[in-house]
Amino acid sequence: MLQGTSPLLLMENPFYFISGKIRKMVADGKDYNVSKLELVNFPGGPHTFELAMKFCYGMNFEITAANAALLRCAAEYLEMSEDYREENLIARTEVYLNDVVVQSLEKCVEVLCTCENLPPIVEELGIINTCVEAIAMNACKEQLVSGLSTLDCNGESTELKTGCMKWWIEDLSVLRIDYYHKVITSMARIGVRPDSIVESLMHYAQISLKSIGKCQIWNPARPNSNSGTTENEQKTIVEALVNLLPTLKSSNVPLSFLFGMLRMAIMVEATVACRLELERRIAFRLEMASLDDLLIPSLRAGDSLFDIDTVHRILVNFLQQIEDEENEDSGGYESDGLASLGHGSLLKVGRLIDSYLAEIAPDPYLSLQKFIAMIETLPDYSRVIDDGLYRAIDIYLKAHPMLSDHECKKLCKFIDCQKLSQEATNHAAQNERLPVQMAIKVLYFEQLRLKNALCGSNDDGFLSQKISSGVPSAAMSPRDNYASLRRENRELKLEISRMRVRLSELEKEQVVMKRGMMEKSGNGKTFFTSLSKGIGRIGIFSGPGGGKRRKPRGSEGKSGRSRRYSVS
Repeated sequence: MLQGTSPLLLMENPFYFISGKIRKMVADGKDYNVSKLELVNFPGGPHTFELAMKFCYGMNFEITAANAALLRCAAEYLEMSEDYREENLIARTEVYLNDVVVQSLEKCVEVLCTCENLPPIVEELGIINTCVEAIAMNACKEQLVSGLSTLDCNGESTELKTGCMKWWIEDLSVLRIDYYHKVITSMARIGVRPDSIVESLMHYAQISLKSIGKCQIWNPARPNSNSGTTENEQKTIVEALVNLLPTLKSSNVPLSFLFGMLRMAIMVEATVACRLELERRIAFRLEMASLDDLLIPSLRAGDSLFDIDTVHRILVNFLQQIEDEENEDSGGYESDGLASLGHGSLLKVGRLIDSYLAEIAPDPYLSLQKFIAMIETLPDYSRVIDDGLYRAIDIYLKAHPMLSDHECKKLCKFIDCQKLSQEATNHAAQNERLPVQMAIKVLYFEQLRLKNALCGSNDDGFLSQKISSGVPSAAMSPRDNYASLRRENRELKLEISRMRVRLSELEKEQVVMKRGMMEKSGNGKTFFTSLSKGIGRIGIFSGPGGGKRRKPRGSEGKSGRSRRYSVS
């Protein structure tokens, strides 16, 4: 606010000579007795106006990164252009911004921080875009410097590279999310490494979302101390960070970060598109996830303890991606490397989901429909053996004793008795929680397996049947023939995996038998020494009266005791 005793005194004020706005306000005044001029919505407030007055009166002060944007907006507001004075305030601030600020990433970040409280005129003046582009360019230069340093000194390259990246990542974490979004978008366009961008996103998320506590995750009914504005800001931050994630093929975003962002997105009720994008990215590398990653708490009152629906959607996305990859290769026969890679990932996910089912099974609020939906989503060929599935179902039956016989049969039908190990079969045969038909079925296949083992067939008939069924028919189209061969190839690989598991079990039993023989003899060395001496007496150089022939001591057979299958 400018004051004076008359318009003539106002015209003598230095503002009148170098500010176009002041001149117009004085000229447009209808009453010549006006003694004051009011400047409404002055950018930067009284402190910036004081600096502008010092400039008008010729008083020395320093233009810095902390006041450059404020002075530039104030000069624009007061119309302090070259039309009223050479090197006026607009020109002076422009020179500082273009010659000093843009050369330093730290100064650009400081200028952007001061722009947060300025009116929209700061966007119109291009200050924000200038600083954003300068930050991206300086980060790209640092990336080139670190690359050259890697070529020069291999011993110190890692430390130098980490240090160069770390300082600007920490500097960017103080920016408001809209400015940060502009900076990262510009960096990706210029060519900053995706891994560096991911590291910056992770650091920004850690700093800006740390106010969301664990108590709020596990107790959604607890009153939230944050205001509605803070909740909206957190939602905006989560959605913006997910939108800034590089493409799947350009970088490997850590799964722990993706799962953490998914938990945050669920908690702040982010958009459906945001959550689905995170689920799609997680499904792309689901075989690398851990059990703890999948244990996402549910925030809905009266629901199960864990978010089963989210994990189910991730699993569906994973299977859909495998199917899409197979369809892409349907024009020709797939190579063994690609086939084994896809099947190996599916087996890993199968074991992971079985562990997940066993972990959520004790939940008393877990409905049978959701539990069955998780089981039947995975195809049969995703499990080499059904021990993990049997354990999960047994835990569910134990935690839900009120299930009807029909529901128990409906749940147990997913267990393939032919895919149970010896240990699981022994446990299932004595499990009172299983339906009677299930126990009979287990005993039947166990008898059949023993019969095949005694006959030395070792399921060769079953394997040969699978091989013979894989012969394509002449009446089938080439595409159907290829699909049939691929399906049979997958089944054969699964059967080979089962045979390897069976072989491993036989080797374990052999070790147990040897240990029992050694324990029975008292000392392994004494046993084998006496055995070798006995064999020596039977040599061809012994005469007719060379001694009585000893019967070699052997094992009395495999112990009748069988280990129980743990279901804890």
